[in-house]
Amino acid sequence: MTRSALAAAAPARPAIGFFERYLTVWVALCIVAGIALGQVLPGLSQAVASLEVAKVNVPVGILIWVMIIPMLLKIDFGALGQVTSHWRGIGVTLFINWAVKPFSMALLGWIFIRHVFAPYLPAEQLDSYVAGLILLAAAPCTAMVFVWSQLCKGDPYFTLSQVALNDAIMVVAFAPIVALLLGLSSITVPWDTLLVSVGLYIVMPVVISQLWRKALLRRGIGHFQAVAGRLGPLSITALLLTLVLLFAFQGEAILDQPVVIALLAVPILIQVIFNSGLAYLLNRRLGVKHCVAGPSALIGASNFFELAVATAISLFGFQSGAALATVVGVLIEVPVMLAVVAVVNRSQGWYEAGQAAS
Repeated sequence: MTRSALAAAAPARPAIGFFERYLTVWVALCIVAGIALGQVLPGLSQAVASLEVAKVNVPVGILIWVMIIPMLLKIDFGALGQVTSHWRGIGVTLFINWAVKPFSMALLGWIFIRHVFAPYLPAEQLDSYVAGLILLAAAPCTAMVFVWSQLCKGDPYFTLSQVALNDAIMVVAFAPIVALLLGLSSITVPWDTLLVSVGLYIVMPVVISQLWRKALLRRGIGHFQAVAGRLGPLSITALLLTLVLLFAFQGEAILDQPVVIALLAVPILIQVIFNSGLAYLLNRRLGVKHCVAGPSALIGASNFFELAVATAISLFGFQSGAALATVVGVLIEVPVMLAVVAVVNRSQGWYEAGQAAS
């Protein structure tokens, strides 16, 4: 595919939208609404939890599809033909996403959850918290990356090709990496449920979104962008409704130990700082242009938290520490990534001076 064709098929250059800009606020409101719902109408949340088929909660499964498919709709797998154009930046991001981030998060979970913070957390949930952190780190971000890339003036062709490549890898690598790290963390791996989750929340949404994408593009790029734009708020709304349900179940635990959310945020914050900084420095060392290094660092740091939430609920349930840990990732995603964007933008002179010196 030519660069002009890629430009036509790529998502419109996005500014951060109203829903996305205040995502942390919406998540905080969902915490309050969910806890209140669980306290006032406990029977309702229990009824929702009982609607399962083959260990998959039907209402949540529908919400997850509404959440994920609009995001995957923006991905053009034809961009994989552009991978060689920025091979050094692509290589750095792949190294961070698949060889560093999941394993560093497992290590951080072991250090903080199993040791440093263990006296302040419910003992029966320690393994589940670690599992949630691993799920959060095991899948690179998709749609929001386009926003972060735009904000740091990133190369749109690099961003598109990197996201397409990560999504293609995720189809085959997510389950083995999760299973390996859960096993190394002495957490029982329900392989059948894990594979069902991959099929339901990765493979099928990818297939549906790509078929839908082709159908929309046949009617013109304007029609495609209009539909994709209308689906954006719907996707966020589905995420927020999922969080309300989750906190309806988690409310009792949070009211008993409100400090849990702050403690779970610590390894996530460290992971973002470490992985974004490492990716940025490696790109500088390799002489990669700043417009590629910026989105490379951001892709290396951010997570596909929608997939993490869905998989955590499928594997461990609504009331699990794993589900709560993934939601903490949603809570801090926007402010943390905006901080990384600010650092990338303000350090451009330093970054390019280092390139000139080398």
